[in-house]
Amino acid sequence: MAALLDRYIPRPDVRERFETTIHAPAAIVMNVATHFDMQSVFLVRVVFRMREIFLGTHGAPPRRPQGIVEETRNLGWGELGSRSGEYVVCGARCQPWLADVKFHAIAPNDFIHYEEPGYVKIAWTLEAHETAPAMTRFAQETRAVATDARSRAKFLRYWRWARFGIVAIRLLLLPAIRREAERRWQKERARA
Repeated sequence: MAALLDRYIPRPDVRERFETTIHAPAAIVMNVATHFDMQSVFLVRVVFRMREIFLGTHGAPPRRPQGIVEETRNLGWGELGSRSGEYVVCGARCQPWLADVKFHAIAPNDFIHYEEPGYVKIAWTLEAHETAPAMTRFAQETRAVATDARSRAKFLRYWRWARFGIVAIRLLLLPAIRREAERRWQKERARA
């Protein structure tokens, strides 16, 4: 599972991977992860608000609760690949250093070769690998690579401070997803 993003960004400028063990079947874990409303976690909302303040974002439109995959698709991300109950890979091009960042999907077959200057390609995964009955290794990996040297310099300047918020979001989401998946699995077992 660790090589899912090798196909799309084999030599990243930035790579972050976080894993946890969840006491639930992989299918439940993936269902929870893909449908989890990340902004239902108070501190995640705080991180997003801090970015808005720091960069002077013009204010996000009101949002409705939605799962991670649905929300990112609505923001412009595209699906690069998936296998039901096991993983989803999403990707986009963007200029993350801008206050009002816009994400643009790239077709899966074009993603690795996309090189239009001025952008960063970002791909991320949600992965569930069942290691034993009702025991799942859940991972989230993100990789980013700039399309040219100037964009790389801008991105790495941005990443020096933004990574703290991005990593914090991941570290807040993993236990929240774990708790919800384990709660659902316990509820399912109690009904059986």
